[in-house]
Amino acid sequence: MLRPVLVSAIFVMLLTGLAYPMSTALVARILFPFQSRGSLLERDGAVVGSAIVGQNFTRPEYFHPRPSLTMGPDPADASKTIAAPYNAGLSGASNQGPTNQKLLDDVKARVEAYRNENGLAPDATVPVDAVTGSASGLDPHITIANARIQAGRVARARRVDEAEVLRLIDANTSGRWLGLFGEPRINVLQLNLALDTLPASKAK
Repeated sequence: MLRPVLVSAIFVMLLTGLAYPMSTALVARILFPFQSRGSLLERDGAVVGSAIVGQNFTRPEYFHPRPSLTMGPDPADASKTIAAPYNAGLSGASNQGPTNQKLLDDVKARVEAYRNENGLAPDATVPVDAVTGSASGLDPHITIANARIQAGRVARARRVDEAEVLRLIDANTSGRWLGLFGEPRINVLQLNLALDTLPASKAK
């Protein structure tokens, strides 16, 4: 019985551990070359990020992503964690419920900060995605409403016509999948890369 058992074990190992992953990787590379390589985005030949993983833009001349609540190891104490926005190595959310006081306080502070940085009235409506984190903490998209509110600030910081910024928003808007599923959305990294192509840009 030893020989059939060993032969079967080796066969299964080669099939599931070698042949199957290699064949699926090959098929993915042929049919979905961009996605199979990590959906990487480049600028001037250098990789600057992935289209499916958000980045933490904070400068006024760029569109800002939705908040990220991911954590990372504390450099001073490896047994503890600290806030590390868009930490792709430790994806996750805060897990705070809608009645959690810290969540309510944090959202209130984000609403005030969002209104201030975008020059909105104290009672102006703020898009939900601008002040709440996603389940993964790595959401690369924002809503159209969020982007259009930020357009004025971005245009002023870059000293360009706001109409040009709004044109880029429209050009970088993705619709519903198959026309039915999800909501129209904008990839923040792709939009910010498009911003840097504006010839009149004054960003530094």
